[in-house]
Amino acid sequence: MYTKILKPTLDVIAAFVGLIIISPIFLVLIIILLFANNGKPFFFQRRAGKNGKIFKIIKLKTMNDKKDQHGKLLPYEKRVTKIGTFIRKYSLDEIPQLINILKRDMSLIGPRPLHPEYLPLYDQEQTRRHDVMAGITGWAQVNGRNTISWEQKFKYDVWYVDHQSFKLDLKILWLTFYKVIKKKDINNSETTNMPTFKNANVE
Repeated sequence: MYTKILKPTLDVIAAFVGLIIISPIFLVLIIILLFANNGKPFFFQRRAGKNGKIFKIIKLKTMNDKKDQHGKLLPYEKRVTKIGTFIRKYSLDEIPQLINILKRDMSLIGPRPLHPEYLPLYDQEQTRRHDVMAGITGWAQVNGRNTISWEQKFKYDVWYVDHQSFKLDLKILWLTFYKVIKKKDINNSETTNMPTFKNANVE
């Protein structure tokens, strides 16, 4: 009942209301990023959602596109802009994903959607993270976010799949707000990204 009817309904309502409430901040950030990123305020990237379905995630663009002499993009830490650092610190780059929720690509709560290239690397247990819709925040995010290993992240994701409930989602939502305000567990998200996932058990 909750996962099939109530949760999807609450997702759409929350995303719609959230966009309305946060629209003044959203518009200001878009205008600032239009100037900071040469007219490109948004970042689009292919991600894998429920059942491995590929969709384009929408985020605020926090890095420029500067390249080295060989035409290769510079490291993350050298491309994150000053405004981008601020936006990442408070997870404001996630705001456009409310649009992904309205499109039913994502849910408010669920395992974070990752790169499609990771799909063949999961073992059978890790693949279960795709049994539910991907989320803006999730159990792994409130239990370490980018400070824990990929393996631990996936254990938390699968645990959520087996225990999802309205009460648990409320807890995750509250802990997300708490950690964002306190700026906890974000050491790898302000100026760098998580290392690429490589499953040692897959050749």
